[in-house]
Amino acid sequence: MSSVIISGTGIYVPQDIISNDELVHSFNKYVENFNQKHIKAIANNSIAPLKGSNADFIYNVSGIKNRHVIDKHGILNHFKPILQKRPVEQISVQAEMAKKAAEIALKNANKKNHEVDGIIIACSNLQRPYPAIAIETQNALGIKSAFAFDMNVACASASFGISVAYSYIKSNLAKCILVITPEIYTAHVNFKDRRSHFIFGDACVATLVETGNTIKSNNAFRIIGCNMQTCFSNNIRNNFGFLNRCNKQIYNADELLFSQNGAKVRKDVVDFAANNILQNLNKLEINKKNIKRLWLHQANIHINTNISINVIGKENVNHLTMPCVLKEYGNTGAAGVIIAFDKHNNDLSKNDYGVISSFGAGYSATSIVVQKI
Repeated sequence: MSSVIISGTGIYVPQDIISNDELVHSFNKYVENFNQKHIKAIANNSIAPLKGSNADFIYNVSGIKNRHVIDKHGILNHFKPILQKRPVEQISVQAEMAKKAAEIALKNANKKNHEVDGIIIACSNLQRPYPAIAIETQNALGIKSAFAFDMNVACASASFGISVAYSYIKSNLAKCILVITPEIYTAHVNFKDRRSHFIFGDACVATLVETGNTIKSNNAFRIIGCNMQTCFSNNIRNNFGFLNRCNKQIYNADELLFSQNGAKVRKDVVDFAANNILQNLNKLEINKKNIKRLWLHQANIHINTNISINVIGKENVNHLTMPCVLKEYGNTGAAGVIIAFDKHNNDLSKNDYGVISSFGAGYSATSIVVQKI
């Protein structure tokens, strides 16, 4: 049976960039206005005053300095991206991002659109239930003889999508599948929340997964094996959904957006993700000492460091074995792991092993062991 290969990846990011300093200036202005508006209630201890933030705090707790965003002006002035409504005849924002990233991935894999016979849109947040963004992307790419569907496993979505593509190709249901992750996370963030307003950025990645019989790529990785796991947790949630309008209670929309119990998540996820990787390596009978690279979900520099220590040992963790793109991109949801993979794989030698690993709400975790060919 032919092997399954990752033959190309592509990245698209919006041009707008927000620095920590810009974000802090906007947030602290909101805090000042809020505290002034509620000065009497604060004096009476009816409500607590809001606390400001600073750029050093953000970098120290997360490793993030900048993030690409789909609408800088809207976020800094209205605490959300402002996106003009598009007519149904016009391509949607997510499908447009997906098309751009897919075209780059196809070019890098030396493949033509018509050679793709499956598209999976795998991301944390979808702008609508149907028609599927994947089918719209298929149409935008001009691919007629293919299947397409959307899937969501939070920040592990891209790796889950690659694992599904691997299984489809292994079982001969497809020969070439695009897994695309268009993340517009800034639309799901409460920018008035000091605990999370700085975390996310927007990006789209695409990964071409195909049978080893058809590859034309000059930089490809064989998928050795995948390990998918989920375990229910309420510690990361996003409650924004269509059923909200059916509840008689009047909601504050900000309360429905991304929220997490950060301390609990950090503790739980480190063990969950590290064990997922180690189980996969054990199943494949690959010694962890042979792992040259860990491409991890770009959630938080401290989480990633601790996962890496648990897998390959503290003495082996450095900027080469655990590449980080948080400083430039922030947390881009499910896209981050592929951004790290795309930008930090050319230096590996033939037969070197690496692990693509992502984790997120659910809890969900996937590890994909790959080997340079």
